[in-house]
Amino acid sequence: MIEPGVTDMCAVPAAHAIEVGTEPLDRPVRNSVGGWPFLDDGQEWPECFCGERMALFFQLDIPLDVESFGGDHLLVFHCRAHNDASDAQLADGRLVPRYWDAPQPPFPRPFWRVLLQRHAELPTAEPEPSVRALPLTLRPFAETPGEGRGAQVFKVGGEPSWAQYAEYYRCACGADLVYVCQVPEGMEFAVHPGQPEQSYSVRADTYGLFLGNEVYLLACPAHCDPAAVWPVNQH
Repeated sequence: MIEPGVTDMCAVPAAHAIEVGTEPLDRPVRNSVGGWPFLDDGQEWPECFCGERMALFFQLDIPLDVESFGGDHLLVFHCRAHNDASDAQLADGRLVPRYWDAPQPPFPRPFWRVLLQRHAELPTAEPEPSVRALPLTLRPFAETPGEGRGAQVFKVGGEPSWAQYAEYYRCACGADLVYVCQVPEGMEFAVHPGQPEQSYSVRADTYGLFLGNEVYLLACPAHCDPAAVWPVNQH
């Protein structure tokens, strides 16, 4: 659902750049590309509709100064076999009920799962097998206020740098989704040697999210469900 946006000239949302390290991880850490997912009790590792377990692309603890989501643990999973752009399904001006499980034509269900976990204390016993485990570092930085367009970097918080036009969606629960994280266009995630190639990927030794589009994660501030996150794709 596209609506005109209004920028608060005085408010400058807290922004944190996300930097990917180069030294492979040999133990669980909460901020990582790949690695050991930290999941809430009872939350299983997400599976794609094809029956394959989704790959963990990255996870991080959202800094406390990020409005609405500070203290949450964000995890982004994506099927390595299926790779496409997201397609919002709407009903009565809102995303359809359980939109995180709704059909994504031509697929019967989404090929991704984005989670905002509030009690993710322990890592899984086994790490993500495909994506190479690398550390993430979050560094606060100041975005220029009043422009209505944030920095085009891998970041959490701040303002989205819309590649086309601002997109706004309303959750099925009635809350307006809020921007929380951005993945820049063409970002590649290194995989272990010998892993199957991802369809439509640029290189055989890397995977990408949503065909390599710019990805803006919009989440429900009411936390109506851990999976109540919509990935907007633009290029």
